Amino acid sequence: CIKRNKIYILKNQPYDMQLSQRENELISTLAKCENIQNAKDYYLNLLDFRRELLKEDFINDLSRLLTAFSHIDRILILRILMEKDRCVCELESILGKNQSNISYHLNILEELDLIKGWKKGKFTYYSVVKNSLENFKQKINEWLDIEKINSNPNVF
Repeated sequence: CIKRNKIYILKNQPYDMQLSQRENELISTLAKCENIQNAKDYYLNLLDFRRELLKEDFINDLSRLLTAFSHIDRILILRILMEKDRCVCELESILGKNQSNISYHLNILEELDLIKGWKKGKFTYYSVVKNSLENFKQKINEWLDIEKINSNPNVF
């Protein structure tokens, strides 16, 4: 069951509530842009669709992982570490950034389990976590469901 406007409803039960002004505006707009008989029912079906999308566990995982790729330095660090394990001072030299900047991005990548660090003497080295990168690739492929894309006649 979900909470909606302080009313709890069970999935697949009719919505028996007062809609907000914004929801009524959306319904009015939907009635104009879609060739539908009942705009309110169509709107409620769209809400069901949203709930189904949000139930997909991999969506949250994918969103979390995509944060790793939202900054060019993290993308570059991953690419560098795919070639060879590196210490922080090597990453500083390659990227032309200071240690605090590199460490910030390394922490984000490490929290997402995309890289692992280990001490070797007084230096910290990093490498990619192959299974995590393969998992990311799988999640991207799952999200880019080519069969769904191909079944949409309006895709360019």
